Amino acid sequence: MRIAADHVRVTVPGSAGNLGPGFDCMGMALDVRDEVEVRLLASEEVVVEVVGEGEGTVPLDGSHLFVRSLRVALEKVGVPKSGIHVTARNAIPHGQGLGSSAATMVAAFTAARAMISEPEALSEQVALTMATSMEGHPDNAAPAIYGGAVVCWQDEDGAHASPLTLADGIEAAVVIPHGIVPTVEARACLPAQVPHRDAAFNASRAALLVHALTSRPELLFDATEDRLHQGYRAGQMPSAVAMLAELRGKGLAAVVSGAGPGVLVLGAGLEDQGFATGPIGWADGVGDDTWRCILTKERVEGASAQAL
Repeated sequence: MRIAADHVRVTVPGSAGNLGPGFDCMGMALDVRDEVEVRLLASEEVVVEVVGEGEGTVPLDGSHLFVRSLRVALEKVGVPKSGIHVTARNAIPHGQGLGSSAATMVAAFTAARAMISEPEALSEQVALTMATSMEGHPDNAAPAIYGGAVVCWQDEDGAHASPLTLADGIEAAVVIPHGIVPTVEARACLPAQVPHRDAAFNASRAALLVHALTSRPELLFDATEDRLHQGYRAGQMPSAVAMLAELRGKGLAAVVSGAGPGVLVLGAGLEDQGFATGPIGWADGVGDDTWRCILTKERVEGASAQAL
């Protein structure tokens, strides 16, 4: 495989995974995007520059997730290893349940696709399979790739995703506390087994959630109940627990966003209810924390790339 473009720019959205009861199998793209510019170098040098989220905390060498993911993709199609210069302008919060890791992987796979002479070799389906192999679940990678809201699943052939067409007026707001919860720590709280009644409960709510999202938004509150993961993780995110109680006490369809501690609200007219993008003063003190919001009003497009 030859390189057709050695300098590309990619944008990729954040996402909310699970959407409550759809553990590891439902997700939605959010109106916040990272932008990554990458050049292949003739030398073996690796240069990583990060501005915004993750600045000063993520590695700036070959261990950076974007670099590792890009090399996985290029190696898959037989492109010889080269040096890489990455400039990332990050807006997706890290460690807050907005799919920053999946977005980074998807950005790298999208960049690789834009670089090679036969982009179909790194199709969206291939990107989903690679991201799921690296992350273990597709519910953040799928919306980052395809945009919008998706249902996803895995079988012996890998990961798959099917887009959902949301009912008119459904919006999503993620309220984000100051603290972070690493996904690996959140997953470590989950038990190896759950009671059969809880599994049945979640199966009914996940099915209802698809119905609510696509045609019956008035059912969103009941459809966003969960017994598989949020309760087990509660000790890791007390501020999220407090915010969930606050919002659901007001009748809002609120769930933990991904592994948390961000909290996702699904509904209509959310800006008028105090969920405009930016700091939200009314929430200060809930869970002894301060909060900001990212509001998504329209369908968000998936990752895209352009040659430079």
